Amino acid sequence: MDFTFTEEQQAAAEAARGVFAGVAPDAVPSPALTQGAVADDFDRALWARLASADLLSLLLDEEYGGAGLDAIALCLVLREASKVLARVPLLESSAAAAALQAYGGPELKSSLLARAGRGEIVLTVAAHGRTGHDPAELAVTARQNDPAGATGTTGTGDEHGAGAPGEPGAGEWVLDGVQTVVPWAYDADFVVVPARTGDDRSVLAVVARGHEGVVLAEQISTTGERLGELRLESARIADRDVITADGAWEWLRALLTTGTCAQALGLGERVLAMTGEYAGKREQFGHPIATFQAVAVQAADRYIDLRAMEVTLWQAAWRIASGAPGALPASGDVAVAKIWASEGVRRVVQTAQHLHGGFGADVDYPLHRYHAWAKHLELSLGPAAAHEEALGDLLAAHPLG
Repeated sequence: MDFTFTEEQQAAAEAARGVFAGVAPDAVPSPALTQGAVADDFDRALWARLASADLLSLLLDEEYGGAGLDAIALCLVLREASKVLARVPLLESSAAAAALQAYGGPELKSSLLARAGRGEIVLTVAAHGRTGHDPAELAVTARQNDPAGATGTTGTGDEHGAGAPGEPGAGEWVLDGVQTVVPWAYDADFVVVPARTGDDRSVLAVVARGHEGVVLAEQISTTGERLGELRLESARIADRDVITADGAWEWLRALLTTGTCAQALGLGERVLAMTGEYAGKREQFGHPIATFQAVAVQAADRYIDLRAMEVTLWQAAWRIASGAPGALPASGDVAVAKIWASEGVRRVVQTAQHLHGGFGADVDYPLHRYHAWAKHLELSLGPAAAHEEALGDLLAAHPLG
């Protein structure tokens, strides 16, 4: 087996390092010193540089101006982005575009994908459900009229196929529900919203931010970034903007999760490097603290965490990219990556704060920002115990050996 990255994947990572080389983690006010959001918008200048470097279209096919690469390439770029706390919706927009390409209809793809790849429009995904702990697809209900123009189980349409007030008309869906902590909700042009139908199917609706029936309420992340609670109040969505293909939401959710694991890895690697630099210079009793056994052992433990996060990340990304079969479904590999990323990134930043001492809490030093971003990633991934339970269910359904 060949575990090396392809030339194209390595080129994407190298291009990302070039784009992010000049990004300062302290470019916006500190979340520790700011009431409300640290900024009104994401880093549009950086977004434009990513577009110029063709890093927003990595996963898109050539017909949409893309490079036709895979989830591994995206994760390599996200790893570099998180090292500098890049304030851009790179994961969300790239993953949403990839899902539209894989499962969307021709009209939807032709209207959005090329523009998304050029950075002209921004996509995001409502992936956290009503509370952040429940399945996102259960937080919103989707109703559609039947092909004959009647509203099926939801009501009766008139002779023109339009439903009663609140009911779907011909060729449209009606969405109701709430999705919490939607990233970049105030900045994105379209939000991909998972929803559940009356016959227990998951669909993906592409909803314009200013669409009638869409209401946003501001929420603030631990990072200081502005999130949004998305309320859908009988929002009518055209049939062409709803993806009904089996497995679309599951695939998008796996890609989003794996990308979040890549962000956790990159952040953890940068934090451990900062800790090593500090411990090599900080002296006690006439010696750098890095030479003390207690310090070295803690740093070594965190290095092991990062290597475990890395190997489980690439396993999950490879399963998504290749579609290769395994002893367990790909969701099993994603669950393992989530377990390590969620726990690992927390341990890395906590150890870094401990070894930095009071200096780590200094708001003039960037470590406190990395700690805040790590907490956001940990909460986004969810508790390891929940992933272990999901993994146990998979093992019970697919016994090994």
